[in-house]
Amino acid sequence: MKEQGILPVPLDLPGHGTHDEGPSQGFTLDDAIAVVDEATATTGQYDLIGYSMGGRIALHVALARSHRVRRLVLESASPGLPSYRERAERREADEQLASMIEREGIVHFVNWWETVPVLASQRELPVEVSDRVRRLRIENDAAALACSLRGLGTGALPSLWDQLESVECPTLLMVGATDTKFVRVAEEMATSIPDASLAKFEGVGHAVHLEAPNMWLQSVVPFLISG
Repeated sequence: MKEQGILPVPLDLPGHGTHDEGPSQGFTLDDAIAVVDEATATTGQYDLIGYSMGGRIALHVALARSHRVRRLVLESASPGLPSYRERAERREADEQLASMIEREGIVHFVNWWETVPVLASQRELPVEVSDRVRRLRIENDAAALACSLRGLGTGALPSLWDQLESVECPTLLMVGATDTKFVRVAEEMATSIPDASLAKFEGVGHAVHLEAPNMWLQSVVPFLISG
């Protein structure tokens, strides 16, 4: 898509897509920020869009590179788990999942992943879309994905709830109305980020860009070109 001078550059998080296998203990937040730094090395300010895990990373980038990020779009994203206990429990669960991925392989993991409740609404996607998404998921490397989960999972990263007031750029929070957990998160984030707007999409679940691509574009493009 190129619209009104917008030239998107898709990025894979460490351990996803074409990235090589990482260290056995997992990738680090610095590794993830470096991916963005490398992609934007020759640019000035840039706009950053992140979905789910990518949104959480994008929020870290916006705080660490506040002088570079012009506008921020967070889709179905969270600032993390607020308490040490919650993060510890999530790390344990993520370690079990990472071990399952390594033991059973990527196809087994994708079969399981496609049944998790947060993705239930994706079962209504057109066949050609769901088939394409499944192919992309299966292209991931099992060992690399496990490393990413260990190093960049929700339990591994620090909470940013107490830093939301420091987000300097205009921020668009996007969430599907049927994704009730993330609706609550987005509404709370909107009260803390100084220049935040919230777009909630009726009849849509966790993956707004997949389930309602036209509505997604109608929100994102005007937001990016308005500043």
